[in-house]
Amino acid sequence: MNTAWMTSNKKKPKILVTTGEPAGIGPDLLIKLSAIQHDYDLTVIGDPHLLEERAKHLSIPINVISDTVIRSEASTLKILPVYLKTDVSIGKLNTENAPYVLQMLDIASEECLAGNFDALVTNPLQKSLINEAGIPFSGHTEYLAEKCAHAFPVMLLSCPELRVALVTTHLPLKDVANSITAEKVENVLRIILREMPERFGIRKPTISVCGLNPHAGENGHLGSEENDVISPVIKQLISEGHKLIGPLPADTAFRLEQRQQTDVYVCMYHDQGLPILKTLGFGEAVNITLGLPIIRTSVDHGTALQLAGTGQAQCDSLLAAIDMAEKMCLYQNQPGVTSIEKRFG
Repeated sequence: MNTAWMTSNKKKPKILVTTGEPAGIGPDLLIKLSAIQHDYDLTVIGDPHLLEERAKHLSIPINVISDTVIRSEASTLKILPVYLKTDVSIGKLNTENAPYVLQMLDIASEECLAGNFDALVTNPLQKSLINEAGIPFSGHTEYLAEKCAHAFPVMLLSCPELRVALVTTHLPLKDVANSITAEKVENVLRIILREMPERFGIRKPTISVCGLNPHAGENGHLGSEENDVISPVIKQLISEGHKLIGPLPADTAFRLEQRQQTDVYVCMYHDQGLPILKTLGFGEAVNITLGLPIIRTSVDHGTALQLAGTGQAQCDSLLAAIDMAEKMCLYQNQPGVTSIEKRFG
C-alpha cells in the first residue's frame, strides 16, 4: 500500500490525552512520554500540579512553565488544566477524586465535538471508584457515547495481528443472551462496515462473526440465538454485497487460517474474543470506540495501582493508542484499500 500521503501530510492531527485515574499509572505514563522524543501534536488534560508531583516522585526532570505547558529535555507537553479537589496518594483510590475524572471526560468530549482537537486518547480509570462515589458508570465507551448525543458505541480492540469488536461490553455473563438482539447485532456490523473505510482505509472489510453458544448453537440444539438472531442479520448484509463469515464456533474461530482472511472479528461478549487478542498483543493493543462522531482510542490495560509511582509502568500501549489515533485521523477522506492490500497497521 502506498502511504506517501500519510508521511507527506503537513498537518499533524491535534490529539487530546487524559491523565486517567490520578492514583494510578496514567500520570506516570505521561511523565515518561514527556521524556521521549516524538513528533505528535499532544495536549494533556488534567491537573498540571499532579504531573509535577509525579515527575518529582519518579525523579524525571520536567519544568512546569505554566499551568498550560510542561517541558522536558526531550519534548514539550501542552496542558488543558483541570484541577483536583483533594490531594492524591499514589496507588490509593479516593472517591473524592471521582468527579475530577469525569470532569476530564466531559471537557475532553466537548473540546473534540467542537473541533478543537482531532482525536481523544484516554488513560485508564477505575470504574469501581466512580460507582462507589455514587455515580453510575460502566466505562469510557458508554459514558462518551452519552456525551456524544447518545451515539451507538462499538468497542473495538486492535493489535498488530487481530481486531475484535464486541456486541455487548461490560455485562455480567448471565445478562448477555437477553442482550443479543437482531437490532444490536445489525447496528454493530453496520457501524464496522461504515468505519473500516473511514477510519482504517479498508474499502471492503471481511468480518468473521462468532456465535453466542458452544459450537455456534449446534444447529439449534445448544441454543437458538444463532438461528433466530445472528444468522438472519449476516444473510441480509451478505445480500447487500458485504463480506461476512459466520456465525462461527468461537473455539475454532481464531485459528491462523481464519485470522488470515479476517479484517475484524465480531464477538458476542467481552471474554469471548478479548482473551485471544490480549494474549496475542498485550502491551501493543489499542481500545477504540467506533460509532462516535469523534475519534477515541485508549490503552489496553487498567490503572495498575500497584505499579503507580514505581517507575516500572511502560508507555508501549499509550504510544500505540496515540499512533492509532493519529493514523485514524489521517485516513479520513483518503482513498481506501481492499482488505487484501492491507489488514493491520
